[in-house]
Amino acid sequence: MTAMTRADALAHIQTLSERGRALLGVEHAILGGAMTWVSERKLVAAISNAGGFGVIACGAMTTALLRTEIQATQALTKKPFGVNLIVMHPDLDALIEVCGEEGVGCVVLAGGIPPRKAMRRVKELGATLIALTPALGIAKKLIRDGADALVIEGTEAGGHIGPVSTSVLAQEILPNVQDVPVFVAGGIGRGEAMLSYLEMGAAGCQLGTRFVCALESIAHPDFKKAFFKGAARDATASVQVDPRFPVIPVRALANNATRKFAETQHDVIARWRAGELDQKAAQLEIEHFWAGALRRAVIDGDVENGSLMAGQSVGMVTAEQPTAEIIQSLVDQAADALIQRAASAA
Repeated sequence: MTAMTRADALAHIQTLSERGRALLGVEHAILGGAMTWVSERKLVAAISNAGGFGVIACGAMTTALLRTEIQATQALTKKPFGVNLIVMHPDLDALIEVCGEEGVGCVVLAGGIPPRKAMRRVKELGATLIALTPALGIAKKLIRDGADALVIEGTEAGGHIGPVSTSVLAQEILPNVQDVPVFVAGGIGRGEAMLSYLEMGAAGCQLGTRFVCALESIAHPDFKKAFFKGAARDATASVQVDPRFPVIPVRALANNATRKFAETQHDVIARWRAGELDQKAAQLEIEHFWAGALRRAVIDGDVENGSLMAGQSVGMVTAEQPTAEIIQSLVDQAADALIQRAASAA
């Protein structure tokens, strides 16, 4: 039996990811996860220039800020990139119009089930529409409503998370969704994992945590150092103290802020029980705890009192690397796995 060459392995990976690469217009079907304050012009352009697909994290940006960020990214890369919009943003419709006016080729709608009106407008503007789905039933609804592709993201991911693991979502959704390309996200840090999802039927993968410490990332040096020190078990989901005061779980590295958040919930709920606060005011106080916390950590470097959002793949982030090197290492790991498997079978 002829041994598999590296060229053979790379060609096989390209074949497996052909649907995703064609949709995005890229060399590698690797999306950069949209991370507020991190996924800005420099990192987004670096991912796209390295053959992946960078995605701007709009977050809470105004329309003017988003327009500036898109234009700045276009000045740094001629390759395709996208914009991630949070569906709960009060100016969602206006942000979609900005994407259309600036010629953005792909819009990712995240943070909830996107309204049909928003989905329809993205398509009318000629952009590729990608939506995130937490379940098979919702995936089918999004396809009916016009999504060109889906991202399934497991609870291992950083930031706001759902309750189901990546591996379970992949088994539930990939065999049952053939109409559009599906990208897998959450806890992916190496090429071997990417390969396994491609072989299960994924069109590509989305990675966020792996790119936080890229050389081109503007994250504060102390934020990056926290990632270098972090292990999978350190990236924990935020705690909800009382179901009457729901907390959207966020995965982040445990620090003083995460401990204080639990204490704050207990304090606010005690004041509510004592009649000092009504339920709405108590809920708002809990929700406002994290206001500005991500910026404090990412930009200002306050790694004790800010939010260190990170996925469980953080233990695989051990050094600052150029973005192109990160992407190449992922591809090489996938190719090596194929070559080793073929050698074992020979």
